[in-house]
Amino acid sequence: MAQQRSRTDTVATTAAASDLRTPRVPTPGEAERAEPVRPVGAVDRGGPRRSATEAEARALASAVRLRIMRLCLDRPLTNKEIAERLGVNPATTLHHVRTLVATEFLAAQPERRGPRGAREVPYLATGKSWTLDVYDGRVNGTGRALLDAFLEEIAHLDLDEFDRATNHDDPSGFTRLGLRLPFADLQELSHRMAELLNEFALRPADMDQGVPYSIFLAQYRDVTRP
Repeated sequence: MAQQRSRTDTVATTAAASDLRTPRVPTPGEAERAEPVRPVGAVDRGGPRRSATEAEARALASAVRLRIMRLCLDRPLTNKEIAERLGVNPATTLHHVRTLVATEFLAAQPERRGPRGAREVPYLATGKSWTLDVYDGRVNGTGRALLDAFLEEIAHLDLDEFDRATNHDDPSGFTRLGLRLPFADLQELSHRMAELLNEFALRPADMDQGVPYSIFLAQYRDVTRP
């Protein structure tokens, strides 16, 4: 196994990106005083996955929409704020936001007042994508959208500086591994990786001290090797 921190070491996921902001874990005193607040529209990610509808699969077959969901993962953002972070026209993002709201991947949160007093509607990812299986062959492009979203997001990183990083407290890195295993072992590997990811996906987000990280995992048949 070779592990290194380099541009070429990329690792695709078998399900859409995890997109849910869960409540901050209260202190014991807070827990006694109040019930945890669930974001409007949040779904329970702990249940079994179901097949996505065609409308849901089509909504996820877009790198832009996947990036919007990730941007709204921890904090609700307005359409204007989303457009600014993506560097595109608000009219463009509004189309995608409406698609995600219609398919319940985003949920509108209570209105708030903007800097000049204007009413704004922020949106928060619901976590629904984590509960779906989108690979049933009805809609093409979901895998490509995941890869494109990943590439667009890491384009914001300074990978040269990333390679030179010596801070071992930062778990960021890329791992590239080649295997030749019996099918049963490959199934076991997939199952164990899925269990581990699901375990951490179900943990509540730490909105006070938590650091935002993203994971992109790929397991694929290597057709270039004899």
